[in-house]
Amino acid sequence: MNAPHPQRKKLNIELGEKEAEGIYSNLALISHSPSEFIIDFARVLPGSPKSKIYARIVMTPHHAKLLSKVLKQNIEKFESQFGNIREIPSPHSGEKRAPGFVS
Repeated sequence: MNAPHPQRKKLNIELGEKEAEGIYSNLALISHSPSEFIIDFARVLPGSPKSKIYARIVMTPHHAKLLSKVLKQNIEKFESQFGNIREIPSPHSGEKRAPGFVS
């Protein structure tokens, strides 16, 4: 006999008007400690030597790993629908990596 599956509770998530506008970011700075990951989202404009952080997200290592897994799954779905996302070499090195993501 199969054990019954636990019922999932419905989660009601509100999206405020300001948050619904979103924040554009083309630079993410990622750091971590033993207890948390910090992701700072910034915007760099061509020709500008300065940047500003527009949002900071702090999460546990467990949630950071879950985010990484879900993001990977969504990128795979996106690429299966729209084609591969082209990787561009970082302007600061010859290596191929997502531009604007620094750890």
